[in-house]
Amino acid sequence: MAFQSVLLVGCGNMAGAMLRGWLAAGLAPEQFTVADPFVSELPNGVRGLDKVPGEGAFDLIVLGIKPQLLAQVAPTVEPLAGPGTTLLSILAGVELAVLEAQFPRAAGLVRIMPNLSAALGKSPMALAELRLNEVARADITAFLDPLGTPEWIDEAEFDLVTALAGSGPAFVYRFIDAFASAAAELGLPEDKARRLALATVDGAAALAVVSPHDPAELARRVASPGGVTQAGLDALDEGDSLRAILLKTLRAARDRSAEMAAEARRKG
Repeated sequence: MAFQSVLLVGCGNMAGAMLRGWLAAGLAPEQFTVADPFVSELPNGVRGLDKVPGEGAFDLIVLGIKPQLLAQVAPTVEPLAGPGTTLLSILAGVELAVLEAQFPRAAGLVRIMPNLSAALGKSPMALAELRLNEVARADITAFLDPLGTPEWIDEAEFDLVTALAGSGPAFVYRFIDAFASAAAELGLPEDKARRLALATVDGAAALAVVSPHDPAELARRVASPGGVTQAGLDALDEGDSLRAILLKTLRAARDRSAEMAAEARRKG
């Protein structure tokens, strides 16, 4: 493993999910140091600090703070981000150019957009980099593999991928909630509707992942002409409303990501 000493600067929901995913995959807790004054409990063996250490040698630094705190925190992290250290940022809207201005000596910079499924090893992860050679890229990919599916992209695609893969779970959760609520409104007890909706989505997603067919074809295969499923699909497809609402959803999230990036550039 290329990264034997990892510093997490900030360990909130997202960085915490990544840490749990790494530990669940068998990485040693002793590899990780967490600098976060607000974390009251860490997994056994993980070193916890209430501030960024004044010195130390870390192979990888993971920035998990709130994006608006970057200018405040960066000066305390920069002395640790020298030529032997790769810096990985999960800060939404903070571009590589901003990171480069704050951490000019780092061996490489990686911008990543994961989601909370990293704790289960099921997160899509968009990656963009600066100053990494092929070996370093392979090392980062291998280190992130236990968390899900790393995907290297052009940074110009980041805002849209942030909307799709980063914010996407919230949109899926909203669908599940609406799915269950609709069944309850039609007469099913709420607890049963919730359990069945969750099980349905879980099974459908698991099958879609391993199937050789794309989701559109899977939907077609479930439906029979004139049958129950087709009646529901006809209602769902009426006026192309589902595609339209998802287009509106992703556009709004993408545009907000772009706005945040512009704000970070101005502050950086």
